[in-house]
Amino acid sequence: MLEKKARIADEAEIVDEAIVSRRSVRAFLPDMIDDDTIRDILAVAARAPSGTNMQPWRVYVTKGETKQRISDAILNSGIRAEKADWDEYRYYPTQFFEPYLTRRRANGFGLYGALGIGRREVDKMRAQHDRNFVFFDAPVGMIFTIDRRLNQGSWIDYGMFLQNIMVAARGRGLHTCPQAAFAPYHRQIRPVLNIPDEEIVVCGMALGYEDTSKPENAFRTDRVPLEEWVTFSE
Repeated sequence: MLEKKARIADEAEIVDEAIVSRRSVRAFLPDMIDDDTIRDILAVAARAPSGTNMQPWRVYVTKGETKQRISDAILNSGIRAEKADWDEYRYYPTQFFEPYLTRRRANGFGLYGALGIGRREVDKMRAQHDRNFVFFDAPVGMIFTIDRRLNQGSWIDYGMFLQNIMVAARGRGLHTCPQAAFAPYHRQIRPVLNIPDEEIVVCGMALGYEDTSKPENAFRTDRVPLEEWVTFSE
């Protein structure tokens, strides 16, 4: 029994470390990731639960020239992020409210502070945001889509799939950054990847090895204490 408990504790520590060490990395090394590793990550992630096993995810894995064409199409579109049209779905509320407004501001100020960007340096903020569209220099950029005929339940399933990718990547010493910023640029992305009209762009994701020399990767977000959002009842 003691041996079994020790084994369970060791396994829990490994899983917990993969989850806790996951974070949004915003600067990557150019070191390439081989296709077999990417396939392994996606195959493991596809064990995510989905209602009646519908598995609503579709993934476009891009590297090299294709990834660059996505970046060019967005950055050369002339559409600034604050003017981009979220006409497929809205990620954020139209009007932020508490406690979410405070958390959002703390996240933004913390990231820009790590980069030495002041609160009124709008051009520098925009330049940093635009780094989303080069996948923060990661060697692999993924675009995720879902059939528009599916409903909210499948979007919940999709979130679990995305989390599995990020945790599986950590188990292999890789990092990720999930990027909703790609969604409003579906018109620029579709022709590059030949995405059918019935598919909605959910988000993008950068995958690669962290560049630990970059200040933005020193930034850490906090988490609200359990007491503020958990209720136990008996």
